[in-house]
Amino acid sequence: MSFLKGIAASNGIAIAKAYRLVEPDFSFEKRTVDSPEEESVRFQGALETAQSELETIRDRAMEELGADKAAIFDAHLLVLRDPELVSPIEEKIKSESINAETALKETADMFISMFESMDNEYMKERAADIRDVTKRILSHLLGVQIPNPSMVAEEVIIVAEDLTPSDTAQLNRNFVKGFTTNIGGRTSHSAIMARSMEIPAVVGTKTATEEISNGDIVVVDGMNGEVHINPASELLDQYRKVQEDYAKQKAEWAKLVNEKTVTADGIHVELAANIGTPKDLKGVRENGGEGIGLYRTEFLYMDRDQLPTEEEQYESYKAVLEGMEGKPVVVRTLDIGGDKELPYLNLPKEMNPFLGYRAIRLCLDEQDIFRTQLRALLRASIHGNLKIMFPMIATLAEFREAKAILEEEKQGLAAKGIKVAESIELGIMVEIPSTAVLADQFAKEVDFFSIGTNDLIQYTMAADRMNQQVSYLYQPYNPAILRLVKMVIDAAHKEGKWAGMCGEMAGDETAIPVLLGLGLDEFSMSASSVLKARSLIRNLNKADMESLAEKVLEMGTSEEVVEAVNAATLS
Repeated sequence: MSFLKGIAASNGIAIAKAYRLVEPDFSFEKRTVDSPEEESVRFQGALETAQSELETIRDRAMEELGADKAAIFDAHLLVLRDPELVSPIEEKIKSESINAETALKETADMFISMFESMDNEYMKERAADIRDVTKRILSHLLGVQIPNPSMVAEEVIIVAEDLTPSDTAQLNRNFVKGFTTNIGGRTSHSAIMARSMEIPAVVGTKTATEEISNGDIVVVDGMNGEVHINPASELLDQYRKVQEDYAKQKAEWAKLVNEKTVTADGIHVELAANIGTPKDLKGVRENGGEGIGLYRTEFLYMDRDQLPTEEEQYESYKAVLEGMEGKPVVVRTLDIGGDKELPYLNLPKEMNPFLGYRAIRLCLDEQDIFRTQLRALLRASIHGNLKIMFPMIATLAEFREAKAILEEEKQGLAAKGIKVAESIELGIMVEIPSTAVLADQFAKEVDFFSIGTNDLIQYTMAADRMNQQVSYLYQPYNPAILRLVKMVIDAAHKEGKWAGMCGEMAGDETAIPVLLGLGLDEFSMSASSVLKARSLIRNLNKADMESLAEKVLEMGTSEEVVEAVNAATLS
């Protein structure tokens, strides 16, 4: 057995076989063959196997993800059957007496180069299709497996370098019991998705893909950030006992599902949940969420070939609003950029995308995209309690421009006789330090603030939250961060507005007592954290936490803050 240490990203214990989500080795050598006919037969066999595999994947995608996702694989099947691609490969095998791998790659590379040089988006997309199909045929010629998380049909632990949002969205919750990655932090998107899916995860192990082989028995300890590979039976028994105890603890928390979130001295705060798709509503309801504090709409735009239509967006927003039955739903407008890319937009590569062309900056520039989303939101507003939030606002001018565009679209719908809710609160994410410092001025114009601590911390500390070498600087309890949070909350309350938090800090059991003392009105977190947070808050006295908050704001280090919180809450 062996052991890896990483970052605890999502609570719980998972025990299952390893499934490596790692690109296989596609290397081969060009060689001549004695029998081109036999080589051609081998190529045809790989083609047929690839076709059968793609048909299975397409059918599964149709059933689980819908027609739009399945259409990607229909396009791949068309390429696979195209004689314009297949015939030259067979001819090359016969005329040059070379192995099928070489004939396939040389022919495919010619077409890819030709299509990528064309000034036509459709043809450039065909180049990507050819590349994917070539890789699939090559895998069967070489006898290696292309991992596909959506095709997993037994209980597994996913092992990967990292997981993209689209990778994570494909994971089958019935079979994927947990995952571990080489890179990432507690606020990386893979970690956030793991918490929303309620599966244990350990990220940032550095060497998981090197140490773990397919089929190894793996224990993912998402509470202590540990991964055990092929553990001894005694350790397995210990972890099964921890699993049982954790299940009993969750059952106790579940008793609070229909309770209000009220402190020991009778003060109510709102516990909301963060979601990525309408499918996440089930987890919100099962965990007693009192609202949606953050609907990350970018997932509507990802893992597809083109922008979602206004109608597609309307249906998604409507589903969430209706599903919450009048409870507040805060929808964040498109936040693309940083580590979230849309390949079909062909955005420029940037030296530092987290500080670049993203979120509201992109939307104000690409107004057709922004206006389509705003119209869909406005149309859906009559189906529930909608609040709209603009991300990455750095200046008052940006907020005013975004609000003006929203008003124009509202008037345009009214002119067509399309109903829109009379009152829609309009707020901003506070994730840039300059906005927090100027919160008193923003509070005069916005209806609410939602503090996005994932970015606010990395910008304040000048430490990339995805960079493990500076992960020690990702300090949610640093007094500098707490002072910025206080500025935002105080500014909101002075103008009679409310302040929430939708960053991962809102569900952090060390941060919650301080945030309660600072006067935070709404805590929004992964749905799986709601009941645990409710249980904690019910045992806290608001007046005592206000005294605690006053003390920690005068401290100099994160460590001092943690000690003070433990002394106040564990005594």
